[in-house]
Amino acid sequence: MSPYAMSMLMSSLAMGTVITLSSSHWFLAWMGLEINTLAIIPLMTKMHHPRATESATKYFLTQATASALLLFSAAMNAWMTGEWTIVDMNSYIPTTILTIALAIKLGIAPFHPWLPDVLQGLDMMTCLILSTWQKLAPMALLILTSHQLNTSLLTLMALASAIIGGWGALNQTQMRKIMAYSSIAHLGWMTLVISFAPGLALLNLTIYLMMTSSMFVMLMALNATNMNKLSISWLKTPTLAASMMTGLLSLGGLPPLSGFLPKWLILQEMTKHHLGALSAVMALSALLSLFFYLRLSYMISMTSPPNISNANLAWRKKNNLSLINPILIVLSTMLMPITPMLLM
Repeated sequence: MSPYAMSMLMSSLAMGTVITLSSSHWFLAWMGLEINTLAIIPLMTKMHHPRATESATKYFLTQATASALLLFSAAMNAWMTGEWTIVDMNSYIPTTILTIALAIKLGIAPFHPWLPDVLQGLDMMTCLILSTWQKLAPMALLILTSHQLNTSLLTLMALASAIIGGWGALNQTQMRKIMAYSSIAHLGWMTLVISFAPGLALLNLTIYLMMTSSMFVMLMALNATNMNKLSISWLKTPTLAASMMTGLLSLGGLPPLSGFLPKWLILQEMTKHHLGALSAVMALSALLSLFFYLRLSYMISMTSPPNISNANLAWRKKNNLSLINPILIVLSTMLMPITPMLLM
C-alpha cells in the first residue's frame, strides 16, 4: 500500500476516534464511528487474499448493523425526550437498543461470533489496530452512558463474555483466534463493573490495551501465527520468548503481574455490592482463560519441535524491535506496585 494512502487511512482512524471521544451529540458520535469503520476496511483488504476480503465483508456488515441500531436508538430517544445529547438517554427501549449496538461493535457475547473470524483473516498489524484502537470509541460511549444502561443486561452479557471467551479458546491453535477470545473475556470483565465503577472499567481497558499491544508486537517479531510456530520461538529469540511467557501469564491474571490488578479490584468492588455469587462465577470463568494461557506458556518454554537440525530455523534471529516493545512489556507485567495509589 502506498505510504500516502496509509497515512490518510491512519489519520482517518485517529480522527474518527477523536470525534467520538470529544462529542456530546449523538450524531457526531455516530459520524466518528462511521469514519473509523470506513478507514479500517482498506487496511483489512490490503493483503488481496480471499480470507481478508471475507473478514472485511463480515466486519463491514456487522459494524453497519451496529451503527444503524445506534442511530435508531439515538433518534428514538430524541423523539421521546427531545434531547440529542449523549448523557440524556433516559428511556428504557433506546438504552436497551444502545447497549446491544455497542455490544455488537465491541464484540461482547452473545454478539461475539464475528470477532474471531474477522481477526483470523487479517495480518497482525491490522489485528492489533482492531483489538486495541477500535475498542476506544465504543467503550467511551459505553462509559459515558453507563449510569443509564440496564445493569441486569450488562451483567448477563459480561458473564456470557467471560465464560465464552475462556471456553472458546480452549481448542484453538491459531494465535489470532486465541487473542480474539482473550479480547472477548476481558471485555466481559469491563462490562461487569462499568455500571458500578466506570473508573475501574477504564483502568481495566488501559491495562488490557497495554497487554494486548505487547502480545501482538511480540507475535509480529516472532512471526508466530499458530502454536507450532510459537513452540520454536525460544530457538529464535530466547529473551523475547521469556517476555511473551510473562505477558501471557499477565493476560491470565496471575499475581504479581499487571493483569491481576483489574481482576482483583473488580472482584473487590463486586463483593462491596453484595454480589458474592456473581464474583465467584467470574473468578471461576477466569480459570478457563488461565488454562489456555498456561498452555501457550508451556508451548513456549517447555516444548521443543522434533527434528530441529532438519528445520530451516533463523538461529538467534536479529530483531528490529523499537523502543516501544520493552516499554509495553514492562507496563503489561509490572504495574502491581501502583495498587495503593489507585486504592487511595
